[in-house]
Amino acid sequence: MVRTVVAGLDGSAESLAAVEWAAREAKLWGLPLKLVHVWEPVPEPIAQAPLVGAETQQHWTERIPREATEGVRLRHPGVDVSAEQLAGRPSDVLVRAAEDAELLVLGSRGMSGIGGFLLGSVGLAVVARTERPVVLVRAGEQAADEHTMDPSGIPSAASPFRPVLLGLDTDSPHDTVIEFAFDIALRRQSGLRVVHGWNPPPYYAYGLPTDLGLHEELAKQRAAALTEVLRPWRLKFPTVEVVERSRYGSAAQHLVDASREASLLVVGRRIRRSSFGAHTGPVTHAVLHHATAPVAVVAHG
Repeated sequence: MVRTVVAGLDGSAESLAAVEWAAREAKLWGLPLKLVHVWEPVPEPIAQAPLVGAETQQHWTERIPREATEGVRLRHPGVDVSAEQLAGRPSDVLVRAAEDAELLVLGSRGMSGIGGFLLGSVGLAVVARTERPVVLVRAGEQAADEHTMDPSGIPSAASPFRPVLLGLDTDSPHDTVIEFAFDIALRRQSGLRVVHGWNPPPYYAYGLPTDLGLHEELAKQRAAALTEVLRPWRLKFPTVEVVERSRYGSAAQHLVDASREASLLVVGRRIRRSSFGAHTGPVTHAVLHHATAPVAVVAHG
């Protein structure tokens, strides 16, 4: 079975940004790119209405995937790109498309006036159900946004990549998530910044305001735990420069703040088989809506 990078396409600005990001990533991975365009059929009476008539359907089902494919071939020579048009409920189709993908890339609408994501119901449903890594790319994302400024201070895709950012819970670290982040950093030849946010156990909380020594001891323990979790991965990926940050307070807020200087933010999502709710976890849910860098959600058992 051929490994691929899959990008969801619906013609919107955010999906086109996702396609561009996916094309760049496919080139880094040396993998083919498949654009999956989902057409959700409408009831026949509505389909005959002027706004969704034959011309509109032809535009959505034929022109959009064709033009997107041609654009990728023009802008990203060497990337093997194909398009597939599928009918059905978008979240269901994309979840199935991701099953055989190395990576699924989707777009997210940029929030007006505020940096970050406004994740729609389709994207949230796909993230919550897909067991392959999913990357969310905001509208307006440019290649230069992933890179440092050039020597003259101008954004440039020819400059080195900004570091990859990994959100890590030292109480329940998962190899799948950590390895994905190290591997991405290695492919980018960038550094890896690992952020761990922590809060004291409830039975310590009342003593913290007056016992600075206790707070410092907890901080040292958390930093040591982070170093210990990362030790074998530093040995496995010796060329990846790692910066560790163990910070008191909200993990989500620390990650959102740090995402401004990252090329990609990597977080985990526990796989749950329950049919109730969108299982993304509070930290992942928060960064999906507020991080300014693309976000990779890596499912783990």
